[in-house]
Parts: sequence; structure tokens; C-alpha cells
Amino acid sequence: MTLPPIPAPPPPPSRRAALRALVAGALALGLPLRSRAQALPVAPLTRPLPSSGEALPLVGLGSWITFNVGRDQALREQCFAVMRAFFESGGRLIDSSPMYGSSQEVIGEGLDRLGHPRSLFAADKVWIGAGARGPEQIEASRQFWRVPRFDLLQVHNLLAWQEHLPTLMAMKADGRLRYVGITTSEGRRHREFEQVMRSHPLDFVQLTYNAVDREAEQRLLPLARERRIAVIVNRPFRRGDLTRALARHPLPGWAAEIGCVSWAQVLLKFIVAHPAVTCAIPATSNLSHVRENLAAARGPLPDEALRRRIASDVEKLAR
Repeated sequence: MTLPPIPAPPPPPSRRAALRALVAGALALGLPLRSRAQALPVAPLTRPLPSSGEALPLVGLGSWITFNVGRDQALREQCFAVMRAFFESGGRLIDSSPMYGSSQEVIGEGLDRLGHPRSLFAADKVWIGAGARGPEQIEASRQFWRVPRFDLLQVHNLLAWQEHLPTLMAMKADGRLRYVGITTSEGRRHREFEQVMRSHPLDFVQLTYNAVDREAEQRLLPLARERRIAVIVNRPFRRGDLTRALARHPLPGWAAEIGCVSWAQVLLKFIVAHPAVTCAIPATSNLSHVRENLAAARGPLPDEALRRRIASDVEKLAR
């Protein structure tokens, strides 16, 4: 199922009706209510990329820290299991960077073992101060991933973006790259980020946005819609700080209205329900967590009123 670029969320009665149907299906299969996430339809919700119309699932997979496991074979097996479950659950976009240690190599090994799933949307970054060395780093990243080309390359944290963006644009023009983007994290350099968004024909931006860190709502997300730029959201859980803080509290009653069985799903649905957001990329090496995260890309999404309530409740409870 593909969502429109600017979705019109269903009214509360429809959301409750959808939830009742999902729960009824779970019960019909003999599953306990807490397992209803596994009873949801296989295909996750998607949103079209503004620049091409290609549909991407609302939840992807990050690799920062979690896939930087070096040569530890047991940890590599965990990462492989996460990748396998990710694709089995309908995931597509995996994001990495040369900055992330062994993550690229671990991803490449996993893709090899999985037979290189055709559904993969490979997103990586260029992250080097010398613009002339960008192509060399990109080629090294491609070899680590063991892919013929990347779908998306992004200038990581705007490092030397004046030199790297022309390189990426030329690669796209030559058919060696499908999409071009820039990234930032933790609210850094938003003014410069906005200027680049306004002055260059970007396909993607990646930024930090969650129920607590909402600065992007003021200018960057509206600008992305205006400029028809896809948005990838990083740090949806604040490196786990949000989910750990919220774990002390039971889920509010409204969580059931959008089919959430965990705070992680609430936080993800808050993000991906924003009409400017294309995909959120929680990073994990935990098998149950990747399945839980992908389940957030299914079922009803919160409308704007519920999103405001989620933000208010999370801010109070996560203190």
C-alpha cells in the first residue's frame, strides 16, 4: 500500500475500526492480543519519493553504532539476523556511512549471505574533508557493500559539501547513482542546511526529528515539502534514551487507537505520520526490535491531533 505524498489521516472512528479489524484477525489466528503486531499485513505502508514517485516503506534500518561490531563473529551473526528479518518484514532502505566503523563491511557480508535482495535501497554517505578524495571513498564504500551502485549518496553532516555535491550530481547524471542528498544530526547547522536545500536540486535530506527534538518542524520539514525533497529521519529514539525513559510508564490508552504495543512504535508512528517524512531509520542489532520497528509501518497512523498529544505526553513522561 502506498501513501500519497501529503496523506489525509483518517478520522478517529476509522482508526478505531481499523484497529478492531486487526485485533479480530489476530484473535482469529489464535494469537494473544500482545502479539497482534505479527498478525498485521506483510506489506508495510510506503510513501512516494517526491522526485520520482518510487515508493519506500516508512521504516528503514540505520547502522550507526549497532553494526560497528568489528570482527566479532557472534555480533556479526546478530546483525545478519536483523538484516534477514528486516527484508522478510518488507524493509528496503538501509543507511550507513564511512564514519560508522565496520558497519559497511558487516552490511556487505549480510547482503552476500542473503543473495543480494532485489528490494534493497542502498543509502550511504561521503564523509571526507578533501573533496578530491570523495570518489575514492565512495568506491571503497561500494566495495564494502558489495553492490553495483548505490541508490542514494548523501554528504554526511555537510562536510565539504561544496566539493562533494558536484561529484554526486555528476554521478547521477551519468547513471552511476539514483539519488543525491545531504545529512545533519542532533540539530546542527540547520541554517546552512536550509540554504543548501534552497539552492540545490536535492532528492533527499536526512535530519534528526522525534517527539522531543522538533526543531525541524519549524523550517526544514515545511521546506522539504515545498521543494519536493524526501526526508529520512535519524535518531528517532535519541540513541535509546527516549525508549529507556518511557519504559518506566505504561502505554496510554490512545496507543491502542493506532495499533501500538510499545513505546518504540508510538515514537516511530509519531515521526512517519508527518506528511513531509519519507522514512525513519532506527538503528538496532536486536532481532525483536527490528520486527517491532517494522510493525510501526503498518496499521493506522496518528492524525495531527493525536500527534500533538503524543508529543506532549512524551515530553512530560521522558523527563
